[in-house]
Amino acid sequence: MRIRMRKSHHVHPVPTLKNCPQCGAPQLPHRVCLACGIYKGRQVLTVEVK
Repeated sequence: MRIRMRKSHHVHPVPTLKNCPQCGAPQLPHRVCLACGIYKGRQVLTVEVK
């Protein structure tokens, strides 16, 4: 019982996602969008189309 009570607070938070303003794909905040490669309005990565 005591072990379960101690471990009751060990919950992993769900990461918050936002939509990319350029392409609308979900992404983590303050990260480069992996779908279009844009960060803060600038092209940072070149994304190849499959």
